[in-house]
Parts: sequence; C-alpha cells; structure tokens
Amino acid sequence: MRGVRLLLAIGVLGGCTTSLYNPPPGRSSADAATDATTYVVRPGDTLYSIAARHGLDWRALTQWNRLSDPDVLFVGQRLTLVPPGASRTERAPAAAPAAVAARPAANPKRSTAPARRAPPSPEPSSPPPAWQWPTAGTVASTFGSSSGIATGIGIRGTAGQPIYAAAPGRVVYAGRGLIGYGELVIIRHNDTYLTAYGYNDRLLVAQGDEVARGTQIATMGLGPGREPRLHFEIRRNGVPVDPLLYLPPRR
Repeated sequence: MRGVRLLLAIGVLGGCTTSLYNPPPGRSSADAATDATTYVVRPGDTLYSIAARHGLDWRALTQWNRLSDPDVLFVGQRLTLVPPGASRTERAPAAAPAAVAARPAANPKRSTAPARRAPPSPEPSSPPPAWQWPTAGTVASTFGSSSGIATGIGIRGTAGQPIYAAAPGRVVYAGRGLIGYGELVIIRHNDTYLTAYGYNDRLLVAQGDEVARGTQIATMGLGPGREPRLHFEIRRNGVPVDPLLYLPPRR
C-alpha cells in the first residue's frame, strides 16, 4: 500500500508540473488544435509561434483574445484566430500563401483572381531597427521561392557556423514546434518587427533572453537536401516581408 501511495503521489505531482490538455469527448487533441477559427494552446507554444504558424500578427491575437499579457498562455487555452464576429470564410490566409501573394503578378492585367487580404492587424507603430546579416554565406533561396520556405530567404554556409541576432530584441520562442523549420528562434525587436531563424543545429538562447545585435543565438544546421543553411525571416506586423529589402548590402 505504501508503494501504491507513492506512485499516486508522483502521478499527482506530475499532473501539476506537466502541461496536459484533454480534448472534449469525440475529438482528439490534434483536431482541437487545428480548428479553422480557433487554436488550443499546446506545450511549448507561445503567442508568437502561434501567430507565425497561422500567418497572423501577435498584436491582433492579443486584441482578439483580450490577453492582458501576450507572454502568458496556458496549455488547453483556446485562442480565436479571427476577429470577433468574423465567420469561418473570413479567416485570414496562412503565412506561406500570403508571402507568395505579396509579390506582384507578372501580368496584372490578365490576372482575374481576387487579391488576398492581408491578415488584419493594428497599424505599425515602431520603425525598423538597424539590421545586420544573421550569418555569413551566399543566398541559396530568395523570398517567395519554391526551393525553400517561401516566407524568407535561405543562406548557405557550413554546418556549425555561428548564427547571430540581426537586431537587438527579446527571444520569444526557441524550440522545434513549427513543422518544417527545425530548431527555430524567434526574436521580437519591437511592436512591429520579428525575425525568425530556422534550420539550426544547436540553440544558444532560451525564451525570455534579451539579446544584442550580433549576439550568437545558434549554430547552423541542415536545410533542404541536407545542405547547411539558415532560413531567415523578417515579419512586419505578422506578415513576412523580403529580408533583402531590409538587410544592408553585402560588401
């Protein structure tokens, strides 16, 4: 009996220290977390990673869900991914299609498809910081390219080479919770700009760390084709923009 009580005590403690979500009967946790208009927070999620996954502005998610602190989420918490009163069909587009659609059509006069709406978000309030290149190497894939993640650029290098913060800010995500990005770091620079660094081998920062411009945050890992590469994004109000329009010219 003493052994049974000990096991029960461990189970209770484990329930207190481990984030678990039990979905309603008839629905799996995966189903609950991928609803078209809502998202159920899972272990390791942050508001910024959820916004990045769905192509939304973290500030909009904060407003729509009336969050008092965007850095505080609870596992099992249900977040709405659309503005209050919006229908399922008014759902904002995901990040990758929005990034591709941001490039003008080759012949706009012949295009009959309706333009995609950008994800609703507050007006920008912060200027861009002074950027630096996040690592050495050549550009392997450009913004919108099908040879890499379309929402950023790929920078080719050597395995294990340093990855640096492109501007000062705070680490708001560090992990591998976004499928396709590998070990990922997201840095919030101000209320308008975020950067994302994917395909890393080893992370040297944790969520909540304050970093200066040029601080090493990771080492380069392997991207498409097992080639050493960094995936780098700049997001303005949650919308991916072409980093080559922001980064300084290479000398």
